[in-house]
Amino acid sequence: MSKIQLQIEGLSCAGCVRRAEAALAGVAGARDVSVNLATKRASLELGSAALGDVTAALTAAGYPARQASAVFVIEGMSCASCVGRVEAAVRALDGVSEANVSFAAGELRVQYLERVVSEADLIAAVRGAGYAAAQKGAGPSAAQRRAEEMRGLKRSFVTALALALPVFLLEMGGHLYPPFHHWIMATVGMQASWLVQFGLTTAVLIGPGRKFYAVGVPLLLKGAPDMNSLVAVGTLAAYAYSVLALFAPALLPSGARAVYFEAAAVIVTLILLGRYLEARAKGRAGEAIARLVELAPSRVEVKRGAGFEEADISAVGVADVLRLRPGARVPVDGIVTQGESHVDESMLTGEPLPLRKGAGDALSAGTVNGAGVLEMRAEKVGADTVLAGIVRTVEEAQAAKLPIEALVDRVTLWFVPGVMGLAALTFLAWLGFGAGIATALVAAVSVLIIACPCAMGLATPMSIMVGTGRGAELGVFFRKGDALQRLSGVTTVAFDKTGTLTEGKPQLTDFEALGGFVRAEVLRLVAAAEQGSEHPVARAIVAAHEGALPTSESFEAIAGQGVTARVEGRDVLIGTAKLMRERGVALEGDAATLEAAGKSVSYAAIDGQMAALFAVSDALKADAVETVRALHEMGLKTVMITGDSMAAARHIADLAGIEEVIAEVMPEGKLAAIRALQAAGPVAFVGDGINDAPALSAADVGIAIGTGTDVAIESAEVVLMTGAPEKALVALRLARRVMGNIRQNLFWAFAYNAALVPVAAGLFYPLTGWLLSPMLAAGAMALSSVFVVSNALRLRRA
Repeated sequence: MSKIQLQIEGLSCAGCVRRAEAALAGVAGARDVSVNLATKRASLELGSAALGDVTAALTAAGYPARQASAVFVIEGMSCASCVGRVEAAVRALDGVSEANVSFAAGELRVQYLERVVSEADLIAAVRGAGYAAAQKGAGPSAAQRRAEEMRGLKRSFVTALALALPVFLLEMGGHLYPPFHHWIMATVGMQASWLVQFGLTTAVLIGPGRKFYAVGVPLLLKGAPDMNSLVAVGTLAAYAYSVLALFAPALLPSGARAVYFEAAAVIVTLILLGRYLEARAKGRAGEAIARLVELAPSRVEVKRGAGFEEADISAVGVADVLRLRPGARVPVDGIVTQGESHVDESMLTGEPLPLRKGAGDALSAGTVNGAGVLEMRAEKVGADTVLAGIVRTVEEAQAAKLPIEALVDRVTLWFVPGVMGLAALTFLAWLGFGAGIATALVAAVSVLIIACPCAMGLATPMSIMVGTGRGAELGVFFRKGDALQRLSGVTTVAFDKTGTLTEGKPQLTDFEALGGFVRAEVLRLVAAAEQGSEHPVARAIVAAHEGALPTSESFEAIAGQGVTARVEGRDVLIGTAKLMRERGVALEGDAATLEAAGKSVSYAAIDGQMAALFAVSDALKADAVETVRALHEMGLKTVMITGDSMAAARHIADLAGIEEVIAEVMPEGKLAAIRALQAAGPVAFVGDGINDAPALSAADVGIAIGTGTDVAIESAEVVLMTGAPEKALVALRLARRVMGNIRQNLFWAFAYNAALVPVAAGLFYPLTGWLLSPMLAAGAMALSSVFVVSNALRLRRA
């Protein structure tokens, strides 16, 4: 019997406890079930029950087991096959629901059941697979780790180069310049030359090359070889053969007594060079995140008593008052309490023009104060700021796996063992065809060295890392990395109208009292009722009324249709013609003329009687027309989906150049419209309001305007930091560029291996006489990874 404990969410009363216990008791094999309301913890003995059945039963009952998440820095990964092994080791733990490794970032992200799995268990699982793990944040920062890695690789490369160069010149110099060979033979002698090469090569292998053997050999013995294993076997084979030829030549045929010390030394040197160049390029790929992190200052001026004093950013708490001098970066999210200035928010929004800020205006961490002095009250600090949330969002998107990676993962998991088998087959085939042992060895070592799973493993994550980072710089945030692939394939872009294509700041243009009601009185009651609504039309009505407003006694928003409220003992109903008809209110007034002019018409009824017809007008955003035109040029269909009347919606659509209009729909109608559009292909929906949340969730990709509501942003997979529709165009173009870049990388990685592994094996030797040197194989392998990373870096200029 396995005794486990689970933290449970959603428990609020004794009835919840009974239902949770009943759900657990219903799992076949579970015994001794008990649920504690105070600790919100379930205890049971699994018996023959599976943990997955237990958690599924709790979720079905409405009391899911609480999951924790953690991020670990993984060391020792050298190729894509390492990714699969780490993920498999962690997923094998009972209680782990998700484990994803980013080879490019060197990080593992895990979701697991609290109290069933601990962080120590996760670290032990990674170590059991042959790699080192440490929780992110517990040690040096990512930038510091990258810098240390580059310093170590550069040091190893320079040392290896200094030792390998004499070996290369002694053995290969005569091929390049024959008199040099004669001079070496006459002065040093072949035996002495080989001894010098032996000493220097041994120093290369046990010094700078030690990591290949320290990591690769143990993994090989475990039956889980990686890139290090290929290098270790290839170089040790060349080295061992050379040692045999030097110290026990009698064991080899007379024609096969040659040394390949230069191959072993140069292979290690070139691969170290490739890894150094790769690490340096990876560092540049992560610069977008590093720049975001560095936006927040480390020191701030905090009000203490009557004056201000300098303090560390970590000492700032909610409600603290801070002073911002001209040119200072805003340290936390907050509200201006005193002063006026212009603030540059381009680093978060991509908007070039500074915005004027005064008392009551919001400030975001990382933005830059202009020429004025501001005092602000801190409202969100540390990990709660917008800037910290953006960093988390980008990191999570970069760690995500795209559907296209599934094939790569399957190939790379078996790639290294397959290459080792092919190298053995190559060796035996050459011997079988009558070649000497030396020739067979050269071909086998070339196969081991030239094969490059690294390029396959880096092809997708490097492009995602650079692409999402570039998006962050442009004010486009991908909350999920796989949204890139889906967004690149959409055929239709659907827009909400108000606040998305239009400014979202409508003005009351017409207000006609009906049924004998007095205009001023109706406007006062309607404005009082609308005080509780956040809809742009409601704000326009409230803004149009001058003077104090009474407080409504009750208020209810009717999704997509209007509001109902009780003001000064009178029932006030405000909304669409459809809502009025449903409530039995007879329509009056000339709405058709107003709608034909592109205005949005609403009605107001008081105590069940029609009291007013009013209209608001909302200007089209400046970049809407150009955005729609560019989308059409990309071959995409555009649609507007709105709850407004068909006449008003058609007017705005015609101004913007949108092809199709779906109007007079409620939130569930928007959902149905999205599903209907999806019958013709993938759909992206761009929206900003609470009523857009269902459509944002249902679309293949939901794109939320950053000036919209929190509900809309949480429902979307892509967030635009400004309200400009052109940012949706930026997101689409970037997604296409990233996916194109990924396809280029994957083509290169697979084509490289498919083309050069047969060449290295000598497959074309009978026809062309081609037989690849192991040193050239090492150079090609190193450059293949560098090519993939460098190609991904081109996205920084997208």
